[in-house]
Amino acid sequence: MEMGYLAKLLAASAVCALAQPAYAQESDTSPQVRDDLMLDAIVVTARRRSEDVQDVPLVVNTVTAEEFSKLNIRDFTDVQQLVPGLQLGTTANSFGANAQIRGVNFEVNASGFNNTIEFYQNDAPILPQVVLQQTFDIAQVEVLRGPQGALRGRASPSGSMIVTTHKPDLYEVGGYLSTTANDIGTLNFNGAIGIPVIEGVAAIRVAGIFAEDEVDRVTTINPVFEGRDPFSRTQGGRVTAVVQPTDWLRLEGGYQRTERRRRNFDQVESFSEVSDLLGPSPVTVVAGDRNAITEDGRHSREKYDIFNWQAQLSFAGQSLIYVGSHLKQDISSDESLDQGGYFTNFEYSQFTAGGATANSHEIRLQNEEMVFGMFDYVVGAFFRDTHSTNGVLRDGPITLPAMLGGGVAALTQQDITSVSITDEKSFFGNLTLHIGDSTQISGGLRYITFDSTNTITLNAVNRLDPADRSLLVSMPLGLGLNSSEIDTDKLIYQATAQHYFTPDVMMYASIGSSFRPGLFAVGDFSVNQSALERSFQQTDDESSTSYEIGLKTTLMGGRMRFNVAGYYQEFKNYPYRAPGIGVYFVDYAYDQATQTVNPRVNDFNFVAAVPVEVWGLEGEFAFEATSNLNLSLVASYANGKIKNGVIPCNDFINPDGSPDSPPGAPSLGDIYGVVGMDNISACTVNQPSSNQPKFTATAMAEYAYPFSDRVDGFLRGLYTFYGKGQGDPTNAWDSVDAYGLLNLFTGIRAPDGGWEVSLFAKNLFNVERVTERSLPLTSQFQTLPLEGFGPTGPVFGSPQNATFTSTYNQIRMTAPREFGLSVRFAFGSR
Repeated sequence: MEMGYLAKLLAASAVCALAQPAYAQESDTSPQVRDDLMLDAIVVTARRRSEDVQDVPLVVNTVTAEEFSKLNIRDFTDVQQLVPGLQLGTTANSFGANAQIRGVNFEVNASGFNNTIEFYQNDAPILPQVVLQQTFDIAQVEVLRGPQGALRGRASPSGSMIVTTHKPDLYEVGGYLSTTANDIGTLNFNGAIGIPVIEGVAAIRVAGIFAEDEVDRVTTINPVFEGRDPFSRTQGGRVTAVVQPTDWLRLEGGYQRTERRRRNFDQVESFSEVSDLLGPSPVTVVAGDRNAITEDGRHSREKYDIFNWQAQLSFAGQSLIYVGSHLKQDISSDESLDQGGYFTNFEYSQFTAGGATANSHEIRLQNEEMVFGMFDYVVGAFFRDTHSTNGVLRDGPITLPAMLGGGVAALTQQDITSVSITDEKSFFGNLTLHIGDSTQISGGLRYITFDSTNTITLNAVNRLDPADRSLLVSMPLGLGLNSSEIDTDKLIYQATAQHYFTPDVMMYASIGSSFRPGLFAVGDFSVNQSALERSFQQTDDESSTSYEIGLKTTLMGGRMRFNVAGYYQEFKNYPYRAPGIGVYFVDYAYDQATQTVNPRVNDFNFVAAVPVEVWGLEGEFAFEATSNLNLSLVASYANGKIKNGVIPCNDFINPDGSPDSPPGAPSLGDIYGVVGMDNISACTVNQPSSNQPKFTATAMAEYAYPFSDRVDGFLRGLYTFYGKGQGDPTNAWDSVDAYGLLNLFTGIRAPDGGWEVSLFAKNLFNVERVTERSLPLTSQFQTLPLEGFGPTGPVFGSPQNATFTSTYNQIRMTAPREFGLSVRFAFGSR
């Protein structure tokens, strides 16, 4: 299978390469090969100063504004197609975002927790869900691999992603306008214009976007809502100003607002596609159908306001730099809780609403001119505080006995509030010693203090009439379900040695540490939790140490670039989280009507602190073969494993200390018999620490041919290969075969890039591959037991909890094929 995809990769490169002689035979004006062929220099700020990426002693992948345009990157998550080993995504309810790299995951639904990969926009930290939106007016993205934090913002064990937006030009008017439309419902308009208000002193740039699409094109088979399309609609704008009244003072400021509304459905497939344990589904659904079974979609709304400002004061060869930011987010989501599709023409749901603010300040002093001709330095302080409040309103149906029709008799509601407050301070310094022109030794430290408070409160339990949802009973409880307080500190470090054997060959070795405060998982609302159960909701502080060695080369007079690096990283207290639907446990729910606590079977994505080891290799190759043909290949291999870690698990089928793959929810009696008063099972495992494939690679090729001195034609290809993946190791049916996605672009453009018209095909071969598969879906509800009949009618006992297991499981799969047209016009300073 993998050889077939490798053949397609080679074929795509060959098409681009063979295009050159074919055009040369058809034209008498074929271009001559230049003597000054050279790859464009890539300037990055990985070490808080501008320098060529080939001089930076760590792995840095970049995506430039030109690549965003050429490859029609509309959604920021598509950056992962250009950066092997990187996986990006947002949660279904829009309350978080996911980023993975170098063999470990980022836990997205935890409260007050640092990311595996930290995100920055214009040098200030930013929440990943703000970045992973529709893109507009981006200048460059830098992906820094390996532990970060000694030099920038917050500690992160796997890397940092630095997003830089375009700044206005002080001397020239400029801007662009870009439009895209495709055959699957996408319309995208974005653009910008920059104007010098006072030439050389002050300028302003205004950018904006309007975009809509059909998300993943998943629709429901429910007859009530059948044919209702999913949709996502984004609109946003950004204003950036620069003032530089003198050579020694520069001021920048910006404001951005982004809003998105979305309706989407959770895709399913019939479990019979992978197992015959549950028999056939009422309606057979295969992955390619892109179908859901819920009666209505998930509705979400997001709004983000971002303020960012900077000041730089230069004096005596030094720079004093201040960066500040303020972020405000407002998100709401309404989603079905009848995941198994048990009820017909009735929907019960969970409504979530949340707001958060984050403020950050960093001040640093660094040199512009080398000190004593030998030293570069950076010293500074960083401060960040956040405050978030989320409210969850959960429905719970109570049904009549089957002999009375089994209809919904009442609907309970739980009103749950979670509050998270964090305060982080750190002080850092980095020193680089230049030994001659060939050797550099650098080291940095950051001292971090972190305080966090997280609380969950059950505010009320209400009973509603299921017909008109009018309030029948309301009783405030103020019942604290869980809380955590974290007060911790840590010193992290980074040390690197690099040596230039020639001006074009550099080798480096580094060691670095990282730290993340303990994780607090929100979602277990049981009022009678065991010690083991509580231990799987909060973890101790994570620490990690990484060792890396790398080689960077620039060959053939600058026409070729070849880089390779290997690393080993060891984690203590890595926060593993149960994937998919989570782990079944005994959940004690409070019933307000009878003022009793009733046990039931529920599921939740519990967490555990486990040891992890990761080793990997990363390589990059770029080659300007001719003046018209460019080729590049980037590859990543990461092998991360949990080593003898104790995790929450489903271990009630064969209780032997190893995770089971249950085809359905257990009965209360079944799980009670195994877990007893612990409420949950625990297993010791040695398994992958990430659901990513170990090996991924990206190949790009572009051939351009000048039809005239005003028009160039082009053909470019992007092929992304994903190796075989295990998915969730505790789910026997969640495995992913190797696959590859090919995107092709062709069209015409101005030689100076002033305009471009492009036809494109993404996922050209319409590869339909399931990338994630859950256990069979379930629905939780309560039912009234019939105890007899009295003078006024039936007599019922206290509601008993019930679980329905469906014959469908939830999946995620590759994006649908699309054909489209993109037009871009740029002028002036662009």
